[in-house]
Amino acid sequence: MEETAEKVYRDNGSSTSEDGVNEPVFERPTGFKGVYCHPLTQVIMLGFVCFMCPGLFNALNGLGAGGQVDSTTSANANTALYSTFAAGAFFSGSVTNKIGARLSLLLGSTGYALYIGSFLAMNIHPGAGAFVIAAGVVLGFCAGLLWTAQGSLMLAYPTEDQKGKFIGVFWAIFNLGAVVGASVSLGQNFHSKANSVGNGTYIGFLVLTLIGVTIPLLMVNPNKMIRTDGTKVTAPRHPSWKVEIWGLWLTLRTDPLILLLFPMFFASNWFYTWQFNEYNNALFNIRARSLNNLVYWMAQILGSVSIGFLLDQHSITRRRRAFAGWTILLGMVFVVHVWAYFYQKGYTRQSIPPDAEKMDIFDHGYVAKLWLYIFCGLLDAMWQTTAYWLMGAMSNDPGKLAHFTGFYKSLQSAGGAGVWRADAVKVPFMNVFLSTWTLLVAGLVFTLPMIFMRVTNHTEYLDETLARMDDWGRVQAIDDAEKREMRRGRSNH
Repeated sequence: MEETAEKVYRDNGSSTSEDGVNEPVFERPTGFKGVYCHPLTQVIMLGFVCFMCPGLFNALNGLGAGGQVDSTTSANANTALYSTFAAGAFFSGSVTNKIGARLSLLLGSTGYALYIGSFLAMNIHPGAGAFVIAAGVVLGFCAGLLWTAQGSLMLAYPTEDQKGKFIGVFWAIFNLGAVVGASVSLGQNFHSKANSVGNGTYIGFLVLTLIGVTIPLLMVNPNKMIRTDGTKVTAPRHPSWKVEIWGLWLTLRTDPLILLLFPMFFASNWFYTWQFNEYNNALFNIRARSLNNLVYWMAQILGSVSIGFLLDQHSITRRRRAFAGWTILLGMVFVVHVWAYFYQKGYTRQSIPPDAEKMDIFDHGYVAKLWLYIFCGLLDAMWQTTAYWLMGAMSNDPGKLAHFTGFYKSLQSAGGAGVWRADAVKVPFMNVFLSTWTLLVAGLVFTLPMIFMRVTNHTEYLDETLARMDDWGRVQAIDDAEKREMRRGRSNH
């Protein structure tokens, strides 16, 4: 299709590309094919993969204890999951670049079906806790592939001035999966005052997840994708594992400021343990937990779209948008955690045993606690969207973005493994809460100098080291004349 499309070249005038370099421009397909192959359509399909798989996983986790009474099994399963996720995701960028994003999405999504099925098995056979933990191990490796492929495509398909929009659209659809899952759970459990969910909830989740596994088979090959400005998305074509591992090292060596985002990455899943288990599961019965879960993921949609809208404002330079996003995150972190502190200081693990009668939706004080959970959802979506946007501001190359996303998911999962293990061994609620607050602030402190030194108003082709790497791992040099021409194009632009 696109291989035979008409190809022209831009000059160095007002039509110069975002990189300031003469790029080939391809004619986009028209009609139904044009709509189907549109970058936004493909990102929407990508969103539905995550809607059906990690979205429903989040809905299940958001119930607290995976919908069970005792949180120990789910906490241990999450520890196993995030441990293998952390180990596998660091190298999953290399795997994704080697086997392709669509196959990575297909393999990655199957792990979510297995994991959700394991909770159904434990509901039927209470002694199946070991199976749940084993499913968590498998899902960890699968999730690394899915999220790395997702991140590289979501950040590579849009032009530079569309990245906030594409991230916001993806995140809204992805979290809609959790909204649907939470709605199923709420419908199943609305008349229940028990502390665990029934088989019907797990069966509904499993059917939807299996549908999600098939979506990557219908997506367009990334090699055939053309952006809205006519530039082609060139997927990595590195034929050997050795070259891919070398590309991983090269990414760190040539763009070391990505290290300053590592604390932000590490903190980005840490807060789930306190929110889901130490707050939602500890204080509320299953009906209230289900309603809390629903509004939490609805708030995520609002949070992702709103921050994405800000980060794409064309009237503001990209650097100023980066600082604005950072400031909003800092404010949200303190609003949420100062508010939550006044609740957390009022209860401990010992004061709320698993068989205690917990808060229902009609009890006094419930509405205020529900609003706190809504703000927790807003903060989560804003944090994740901004993290992705910052990575997208550093590169437009899908190969490099696959490595960045792999770093992100690896560090994120390492943090998740640590805090879920802390929950499994019954670390005091207040300790988990204070560690959450501290890590979020630390993540923002380290991110600020990275924004100062690395985020520019446009991504330069000179920085796209992996895009210039050949099949043998050699980075093609740019001679001085070409560099001057690129800079001239940038000034004219």
